[in-house]
Amino acid sequence: MKNLIFIFAFAIASSVFSQEEEVSNLNWLTDIEEAKSISSKEKKPILMYFTGSDWCSPCKMLKEDFFNTLKFEEKAKSMVLLMVDIPRRIDVISVEQKEKNKTLVKKYNKKGGYPNLVALNEKGKVIAELSGYTFLRETDRHYAFIDSILENY
Repeated sequence: MKNLIFIFAFAIASSVFSQEEEVSNLNWLTDIEEAKSISSKEKKPILMYFTGSDWCSPCKMLKEDFFNTLKFEEKAKSMVLLMVDIPRRIDVISVEQKEKNKTLVKKYNKKGGYPNLVALNEKGKVIAELSGYTFLRETDRHYAFIDSILENY
């Protein structure tokens, strides 16, 4: 019984540690003005990611299957990443950040789809959009979306 408890605790600790490692490799900004400034300086498109981090199951799956991969990490070097989180819990982001995010939802995610990816130029003009993620957990269309943005920017 002690061995089972130890194995279970080790598995949970390993999972948490590996998730922290994966997330730390990506620089997700939360301020659109900062993202536009960097985009302008570095001549990179902005990838805006609308998520409900604590309630949206497809968002969580997309994070695991797509964003937390080495393949995406490599492509992310050519983009400015901007996360727009609309969590239900009040302890996930500040009230001020949530208000800023709601403003971005009204402007760039009018249909309210989650997850939703919106590509922008340095001025904040929409280049392309891709909404949703299915339980089939296939990321091919997401990589095609990213590749299309990078090829045409």
